[in-house]
Amino acid sequence: MSDGDGVGSYGRSAAGLTVALGIGGVLTYVFFILASRSLGEDQYGEIVVLWSVVFILASTLYRPIEQLLARTLAERDHAGAPTGDALRTAGVIQLGVCLATLAVLFAFRSTLQDELFSENPDLYWAMLVSLAGFACAYFARGFLAGKGRFTIYAALLIGEAGFRLVFAVAVAIGVLEGAGPIAVGIALAPFFGLLPIPLMMRRAPAEPATGAIPGGSDLTLGVGGAFAGAVLLMMLSEQVLVSSGALFVRAADGAAAAGFMFNILLVARAPLVLFQAIAASLLPYLTRQRARGDAEGEDAFRESLHRTMWLIVAFAGATTIGVLAIGPQVMQLAFGDNFDYDRIDLAIVAIGMGFYLVAASLNQAALAQGQAHRAASRWVACAALFVVINVAWSGDAFRAVEIGYASCSALLALLIYAIYRRPAPRAADEIAPGSAEELQARLAASDEVG
Repeated sequence: MSDGDGVGSYGRSAAGLTVALGIGGVLTYVFFILASRSLGEDQYGEIVVLWSVVFILASTLYRPIEQLLARTLAERDHAGAPTGDALRTAGVIQLGVCLATLAVLFAFRSTLQDELFSENPDLYWAMLVSLAGFACAYFARGFLAGKGRFTIYAALLIGEAGFRLVFAVAVAIGVLEGAGPIAVGIALAPFFGLLPIPLMMRRAPAEPATGAIPGGSDLTLGVGGAFAGAVLLMMLSEQVLVSSGALFVRAADGAAAAGFMFNILLVARAPLVLFQAIAASLLPYLTRQRARGDAEGEDAFRESLHRTMWLIVAFAGATTIGVLAIGPQVMQLAFGDNFDYDRIDLAIVAIGMGFYLVAASLNQAALAQGQAHRAASRWVACAALFVVINVAWSGDAFRAVEIGYASCSALLALLIYAIYRRPAPRAADEIAPGSAEELQARLAASDEVG
């Protein structure tokens, strides 16, 4: 049994993930606050590098299977069709991707261990173990989402974040010492998050699968859907814009500087957790209004979107004023006095955060309008521009990340606004209210920000 009946219930159930994501986000920020205050600058920077590498690789490599399983199992269950082939094929893909990734990383062990992790083998092995764990975790998330088991999905996310936090607390109170235990927490957290699944899954009498498989054929390695590909490109681009800045600074100025850059970017990342609450409800609402096909529905569509964007503008403006007034003091109170924070740096990131959230809101509207492929191309272009700015910049590496993030977020908002104003829908990109496509897009919008 799923938490709801039918595909139409997925939207209502998925909205409950917002609370779990909010709790997980708070636990994650407490984790970084404790790590920053407990470790030296270099040790904290190494933890930030480990975190950034793991979450960029895991999100890029493993979230496709989460999305594919969520969509496929939802469609199969709605049609009363068997799901065994989907699980087997997705498992083969995920296992193959995981083994290939670990093999490549092992082949470059010396370079990664020496250059990326400052000759610390513990961090290198923590990266490998964590990536293996996330291969299992993302498969489980896709299964749970596709089956509508959102309560267990939420427990998985909270358990994972809570387990990491335990190790940071142990270091903070002196039970453990150094970056090693915190790295162990990062490595083992995805495995710990899986524990609620067998404990919470209740066996129900299996109903015979008598329906036809949607599309008329089994799920194969080449079947994933054009819509899924567009959404995944958006997610990859999101990781580049939001998560890669610390790695560019690490390459230029070392591990300690990466930790400093990561803390500055938390000004942008924290509101993304809050935005998940908006994203979880905005897409299905806009989809339903557009599906009405009348003037009243179109007016409600635009009014809701415009109200959301004005709310974001007000929030970003207040945040910018706040960081200009007391930003450095608040950052040192939270993360300790290892670093001196500049008001202008914080303000640039806060402005970029506002543009990014506007772009994310407009992106929900573009998805509701059947514009997934056009929107994905804009995300990819802006992510590529961000990389170019950081590679070509010859001055301060911190300012390159800050300017790159703010300018690319502003450009992204402008480009997606143009799509929203002049939509050209594709049939393959259309989202029906309560459909598997809506579930897939909502999971992408509300997935945890690493």
